[in-house]
Amino acid sequence: MEENIVNGDAITITGTSTTTANNFEEIFVNYLQYERNMSPETIRAYEKDLHQFLRFFSKGEGDHVQPAELSALQVREYLQHLKDKNYQKTTVVRKLATIRSFYKCLLRKGLVTTNPLADIPTPKVDKKVPHFLGTEEVEKLLNAPQGNGFQSVRDRAILETLYSTGLRVSELTALNVPDVDLTGETVKTKGKGRRERVMPVGSFALQAIKAYIEQRAHVPQINEKDPEALFLNRFGDRLSSRSIRKIIDKYIKVTGLSEKTSPHTLRHSFATHLLSRGANLRMVQELLGHKHLSTTQIYTHVTSDAVKEQYQEAHPRQ
Repeated sequence: MEENIVNGDAITITGTSTTTANNFEEIFVNYLQYERNMSPETIRAYEKDLHQFLRFFSKGEGDHVQPAELSALQVREYLQHLKDKNYQKTTVVRKLATIRSFYKCLLRKGLVTTNPLADIPTPKVDKKVPHFLGTEEVEKLLNAPQGNGFQSVRDRAILETLYSTGLRVSELTALNVPDVDLTGETVKTKGKGRRERVMPVGSFALQAIKAYIEQRAHVPQINEKDPEALFLNRFGDRLSSRSIRKIIDKYIKVTGLSEKTSPHTLRHSFATHLLSRGANLRMVQELLGHKHLSTTQIYTHVTSDAVKEQYQEAHPRQ
């Protein structure tokens, strides 16, 4: 009989044969949450990918696949299945990363002795140049919320904060009132891997946030279980990532911006505009919360293209 410790709780396993798919999924989720410190949103995505992977090998209801019994050939069969279903290459790469993390977890806990993915390469994905807005387009979007009502003031603060800090939508929704330092002109956030960083905030965003906090004080009933949430809906509950995206999508349509524009475009624009004005790549990496510099370097391609376009438009010998 073997006993594994997950988040302080003992899980007794008599070999892998008595461990169901649900047990494996629970062990993996605990690993992601308590050992990898991943965000709830990322954990949900990994859990969904793993569930799909394990169910692919289940023959019927109540049938549970044993990860230790799966071979490299079977994993390749699953990847071919994803290809046949016309999944995008980026999605396949993400799902493969989930399976790799799953087996890494099981190996660490002694639940498997071999990794069927050891000799399976990760497909190469061409990095897409991110879509970003010009400064005039950004101004147009930031000025879209009109009026002095609660929703307009809140939406203006949301847009200004995203562009001023480059926060991810998930990071924005997680903000609490104490995270905003109006005097120090900073915002504190936790990004991927729960890595904390302190972001400087520009004057326009600070004014918008201050105006919103004044409006927030008049919300009739704030959820007593989450009283410090910064951005609220009209019922006093914390806005979800989905709600934020709906709000931004509304203003994208109102302003008639390109269909390529998404809530993440403000983050891309933030990084691109900083680099195009001479900001240090390492600094931008820190501001974006990227673990690897290579992730940030995609924006250097954008700024290089922009410089070429300006050169071709301005140089008299073109």
